[in-house]
Amino acid sequence: MVEIKTPAEIEAMAEAGRIVAAALAAVGAHAVPGVSLLELDEIARTVLADSGATSPFLGYRPAFAPTPFPAVICTSVNDAIVHGIPGRYRLRDGDLLSVDCGALLDGWAGDAAVSLTVGRPRPDDLALIAATQAALEAAIALCVPGGRIGDLGHAIARTGRAAGYGIPDDFGGHGIGRTMHEDPHVANRGRPGRGLTLRPGLVLAIEPMFTAGGADGYVTAPDGWTLSSADGSRAAHVEHTVAVTDDGPRVLTRP
Repeated sequence: MVEIKTPAEIEAMAEAGRIVAAALAAVGAHAVPGVSLLELDEIARTVLADSGATSPFLGYRPAFAPTPFPAVICTSVNDAIVHGIPGRYRLRDGDLLSVDCGALLDGWAGDAAVSLTVGRPRPDDLALIAATQAALEAAIALCVPGGRIGDLGHAIARTGRAAGYGIPDDFGGHGIGRTMHEDPHVANRGRPGRGLTLRPGLVLAIEPMFTAGGADGYVTAPDGWTLSSADGSRAAHVEHTVAVTDDGPRVLTRP
């Protein structure tokens, strides 16, 4: 069921979104060569705790997962697309890191992700991240009353395909509110003018994911969580929580 939020509820979600943005900024500031992914998770935990928030990631176990998720952020490195589990791996110069984070505050959720380079960036990684971010911004701009949800996926796919990137099968964004994942599904491919009509009060987590090699498939790691590009190419993932309002799109997780 698709839930429409009141203006007051959107304001409450914006507070959760502010915490997500702060956690991602703190993690990004510490994502340098030699730092472990576990250390980055601890930084995010501290931001959440200091803000009075909890994590919708920690202990989350969807149907596909063999075990509950053990961290408050997902850290996906290089060819990992999403759902990477923070571990003892220490970042290296030239890594491409995607970080996904959520927060629950006073019964409302926020969810966002960033992709960044560690140390000296590779030009190809910068181009991949820029295209993924451009796809997100194009979809956000279409979050207006009367639009259709297929418009968002079409904008994302058009941006990715124009750059020659792959768009992983099956995965995309979602509605968000009292829980991290609500209806509707927000596909990263779509047909313009089709699907759910966007209404004021609809809140969506929009999250493009592109792979540099152009393949749309993915492989699942033995941990049952981490999804990586099928061709071993690098991946980028960005996300914002966005409210549809009478005044246009409102990004609730913008720094």
